[in-house]
Amino acid sequence: MAYATVDDMVARFGDLELIQLTDRDRDGRINAEVAAVALEDATAEIDAYLGRFRLPFEKVPPVLVRLCCDIARYRLTSASGVLITEEIRNRYKIDVLDLLKALAKGEVQLGLDDDGSPVESDADGVQFVSGNNRIFGRTRHGHHTH
Repeated sequence: MAYATVDDMVARFGDLELIQLTDRDRDGRINAEVAAVALEDATAEIDAYLGRFRLPFEKVPPVLVRLCCDIARYRLTSASGVLITEEIRNRYKIDVLDLLKALAKGEVQLGLDDDGSPVESDADGVQFVSGNNRIFGRTRHGHHTH
């Protein structure tokens, strides 16, 4: 199952953009099947970086929903003939890939142990670490750690 849904993509990018990216038969509607395939492919790409975690996750960390949508958008743009913008390219090549590489190295945490169990974290569920020490996050009592 994909980390994001077609509705997640619509919420982020709007109906019009999703129609432009997925409407292969030119009926003026979002082709949910085309979008779903892109989201599944994006999930597989994410999973390739998250080999240290026990997959699938019981509850998808929110940051993975965003990454999944950005990857699917990038892939759909190249496949649909829609002109790829610098913003779409940068979101994928810089934001998404850099974050996935940091997750793979353990430099950024999802708020989950490698076995998928939740750990104390900030509101977004992402923690930045240096070596084995957490730099940003919250303690059990809600105090910030440094």
